[in-house]
Amino acid sequence: MRCRLQMLFQRKFKISFLFLLFLALLVHLVVDFALPTTRRSCGCNTKASEAVGVPSGSPMPGGIKKLSLRILQDFSGSNGSLEKSSQPERAGLHLRAGEPGVQQQHEEANAGWTKGSKLAALFEHPLYNIPVPEVTEKDKLFIVNPMEKFSLRSSGSDEWQTREQETPIDFFYFSDFERHNAEIAAFHLDRILDFRRIPPVSGRLVNITKEIRDITTDKKLAKTFFISPAGNVCFYGECSYYCSTEHALCGKPDRLEGSMAALLPDKTLAKRRSWRSPWRRSYHKSKKAEWELNPNYCAQVRETPPYDRGHRLLDLIDMAILDFLMGNMDRHHYETFEKFGNDTFLLHLDNGRGFGTHSRDEPSILAPLQQCCSIKKSTYLRLQLLATQPYRLSDVLREALAADPLAPVLAEPHLQALDRRLGKVLVAVGHCLARAAHQEKVLVDDVGSWV
Repeated sequence: MRCRLQMLFQRKFKISFLFLLFLALLVHLVVDFALPTTRRSCGCNTKASEAVGVPSGSPMPGGIKKLSLRILQDFSGSNGSLEKSSQPERAGLHLRAGEPGVQQQHEEANAGWTKGSKLAALFEHPLYNIPVPEVTEKDKLFIVNPMEKFSLRSSGSDEWQTREQETPIDFFYFSDFERHNAEIAAFHLDRILDFRRIPPVSGRLVNITKEIRDITTDKKLAKTFFISPAGNVCFYGECSYYCSTEHALCGKPDRLEGSMAALLPDKTLAKRRSWRSPWRRSYHKSKKAEWELNPNYCAQVRETPPYDRGHRLLDLIDMAILDFLMGNMDRHHYETFEKFGNDTFLLHLDNGRGFGTHSRDEPSILAPLQQCCSIKKSTYLRLQLLATQPYRLSDVLREALAADPLAPVLAEPHLQALDRRLGKVLVAVGHCLARAAHQEKVLVDDVGSWV
């Protein structure tokens, strides 16, 4: 009897529960149909569309797709773009378009920039305004995949020194310091030579505690932080070498100068290939590389892919000239983007061992130029231009570096050494021209009829 009552009670409870659910659904439907349509609609989509410039009623995914498109060629852009693009934006901070004084302020800003500026005059020169072909679909390096996820990896860094300190004469090139100011100066020098193969670099004063230690999600990096006996915050990161307490980076007490470079696309989006330089040094205390022993070494390189065709060898000579001007002996590898094959350009990365000496030059860095006796005509013409008083290399680089947050980036003797080294590059080309039966074998024409 008791079991039957329990079953009956459970059955009635289930029926009552289902009835209540049905009643709630019915009430919801009545309220929904009774309210006006205008109160049920949401303006979120309309506002979101207007915020990104999409007309009301247009589908959003198409607009967002366009925003995710990325095109990476070389780092040239339009010549002088950094100098010309910022002024209108600054003018717009205080005056809106159409108000009196906007045009006048814009003209005054441009006049103030170009008046007496060797750098601006250099970028206005015809040699720096080569017609750029239209970018086609095959020229696009990659298209961003919004579903791809990336994780940042920790990286190490060597010691740093003051602006005036030169590399000790007893140091081997592979024992030299890594200099953050050299990375900054190399970017501007590469841009002034119109190679534009170094991603943009800027100096910055970093708070190690607030901007690195307290926000890092890299547990391995976090474990390398410590307080030095002097009470400074230090860290050394994790890498294959030079990552130890003996080579730590220390703040004063937690503020540290550094260089920040534009991040290249992840290798999952744009694959890169690392190439061993044919003029790589032995990185040994007593052994010499083959190119140091064989004066006809370039003939062997010219027959070896990828240097047997295209402009790869000439690009390598450009890089050697860049390295000679800043005294960088550490160019053991270089990188390219795989997609463009042998028609790609070289990436001038890792320039931290440049600008270590100003009182002496290293002629062996110019071995690719001296042994091959070839140079792009455009490079040679720009070097000649930068050797003239109106565009003197030391002056335009000094002007470019003056705008960096860590100015002065280079000590004055380093700037003066550039003019001396530039003269030696031109002398080396002159020797090649004097020995050559045909000038075009030395000056490879890449400029056509635009000069």
